[in-house]
Amino acid sequence: MPKESLARTPTVPVALAGSAAFINLYATQPLLPLLARTYHASPLRAGLTVTAPTIVIALCAPFIGGLADRLGLRRVIVGSASFLAAATLLAATSRTLDQLIAWRLVQGVMTPGIFAGVVAYVHKTWPAARAGRGTAAYMTGTILGGFTGRLVAGLVASTMPWQWSMVALGTMSTVVALVLYFRLPDERNAADSGAPAHAFRAAQVTALFRNRQLLATFGIGTCILFTQVGMLTYVTFYLAAPPFHLSTAALGWLFLVYVMGATVVPFCGAFIDHYGHRTGLASAMGMGACGVLLTLTPWLPAILLGLAITSTGVFVAQSTTSAYIGAVTKRDRGLAVGVYSTFYYIGGSLGGSLPAPFWTRGGWPACVALVVTVQLFGVVVALTQWQRRAVGAGPEPEMKLAPERSALGR
Repeated sequence: MPKESLARTPTVPVALAGSAAFINLYATQPLLPLLARTYHASPLRAGLTVTAPTIVIALCAPFIGGLADRLGLRRVIVGSASFLAAATLLAATSRTLDQLIAWRLVQGVMTPGIFAGVVAYVHKTWPAARAGRGTAAYMTGTILGGFTGRLVAGLVASTMPWQWSMVALGTMSTVVALVLYFRLPDERNAADSGAPAHAFRAAQVTALFRNRQLLATFGIGTCILFTQVGMLTYVTFYLAAPPFHLSTAALGWLFLVYVMGATVVPFCGAFIDHYGHRTGLASAMGMGACGVLLTLTPWLPAILLGLAITSTGVFVAQSTTSAYIGAVTKRDRGLAVGVYSTFYYIGGSLGGSLPAPFWTRGGWPACVALVVTVQLFGVVVALTQWQRRAVGAGPEPEMKLAPERSALGR
């Protein structure tokens, strides 16, 4: 029996799925100075509450991505969101920093099923020529979720024990999981659900690494999350210290810089579809580097503007790489996104730990120099390894831009 097309693309559920993945992931960032003071911990040890889940995500993502291809994308997305909500509520039972880190590890196990499934879901349910817009909807959800999680955690912890932050975040995550259960359509109802999934084999991963376009994208993903985590982790210590003395609540509001990204990313999908992934990536990371350098200005409004520009560049870059993966893979997209996520979250783990000695020895300027170097490396990889327009699973000749055809329009 032929499959019927979805009545319309499920934009709102996909955006909510993005928020489910990121409400909790970086929620402890505004709490880092508080946790360091409470448990007499170093910035590096307090930062483990950020790096711990990213390490686990890096290890688990390829396997969960392949599992999503086999079991069904909707099933894995909804199940992961539900278990993540439960793990967040249980994190509120922590009484020591080590216990919190342990629950953060559990959260990391639950997270990859959401984003690995959602990016593959977009490319199964959206028309190819509009896949960039679908990915942008997901990215908008991740931005709003990331901002909301950090803000709520900072505000709650400023007036109550930090454990209540986990209660608030777990409650929000439960509501989102319920909405996904009732509102996210089954991708098998899409007209073109792609090649059938088959048993996970090592040969599938090997085939992905033979795709030069994907291999370059994996490296770029490392650079992207390194930038975001490195900046937003260590800037909290910078702004909590003299001469700024920002409180925990103020550090929560700091992530209002995400709102700028939320207003820009919905439009970047059309930009990617029209001008191509390589142009979009280089523009995004170049803009982000300018924002990073702006934070060197010893004036709080300038630092906030720099963080806003940096975050927007990261969001656009991530939207671009996510769309590029879908454009250059014809099957095993969940697995491809899972492998990409490994490299992406390796970047996050490095971003949470590698700047620590730079911070100790050279302060914020040293951290900025490190982050800009990583961003420039990502731009070089994109400009030298990506095609101007991705049109298939393997290398193809450069194509002239045509306004009537999108980069994903085949």
